[in-house]
Amino acid sequence: MSSPPVDDLCCVCHERFNLPCQANCSHWFCGNCIMRVWSSGFTLQPCKCPLCRRLITLLLPGASLYQSYDREAYRVLRNIENYNRQFGSGSNGLIQSLRDVPFFLRRLLREWMDPQRALPLAFRARTVLSMLFSVIYVLSPFDILPERIFGFVGFLDDLLVLVIVFLNLAAVYRALLLNRHGGA
Repeated sequence: MSSPPVDDLCCVCHERFNLPCQANCSHWFCGNCIMRVWSSGFTLQPCKCPLCRRLITLLLPGASLYQSYDREAYRVLRNIENYNRQFGSGSNGLIQSLRDVPFFLRRLLREWMDPQRALPLAFRARTVLSMLFSVIYVLSPFDILPERIFGFVGFLDDLLVLVIVFLNLAAVYRALLLNRHGGA
């Protein structure tokens, strides 16, 4: 979504969204509110979502933030870009990356299906190739751990390949979003 739900309110100020942005946990906040949450804590670390307590390592500005031309919107957008530059490109650890996969895959699917958004050709090709090779590997009778010999344990290599592909897709899409939204 490029904007928050119409009938929703910011969980920080409990008012309608003003200059909204979406966190990597899929929750929406006013740009000023989430920046205040971050600055009220230890500013050398990413803040935690006030709703789900996950680390916010990426903030995506809503469409209205780019369409607004006032000073306040420019300041919020600049603060979000600084936040993303500071916390968006660093190593998040495996657990945080696994938690971010559904968020990035949902956004990727929406963006892939939206005719108004143009994903770079290299990104589209890499996505298609990685999905194609992973499907071929999972469906092929040739495995590192064959199912016929190892039974259920033989499915673990297939599962591992799928997890690696999804983590790769999420990481590449995250890098694309960071480049698009002012990250490093």
